[in-house]
Amino acid sequence: MENTQMKPAELLEQVNKAIEAVLVGGQSYKIGSRSLTRADLSMLKAMRDDLEAQVVAGTPSHLLDRTYVAYFDRR
Repeated sequence: MENTQMKPAELLEQVNKAIEAVLVGGQSYKIGSRSLTRADLSMLKAMRDDLEAQVVAGTPSHLLDRTYVAYFDRR
C-alpha cells in the first residue's frame, strides 16, 4: 500500500472546504431517518490556524534575514 500523506498546504485546502460546508450547509441536518453531522466548526478553525502556521513555517521568510542578537552584561 502506498503512503499518501497530504502536505500541510493540501490539508489546509481541505479544512477550508470543510469550514465552508459548515457555514453554507449548517452543522448538521436530517432527511427522513438519515442524519449527517459535520465536523465541529471550532475544531476546524483550530486545525486551520495550526496548518496555516505550518505552511508559513515551511516557506522561507526574509523578515529576519541579517538580524543579529546582542547581549550586554553591564560590565
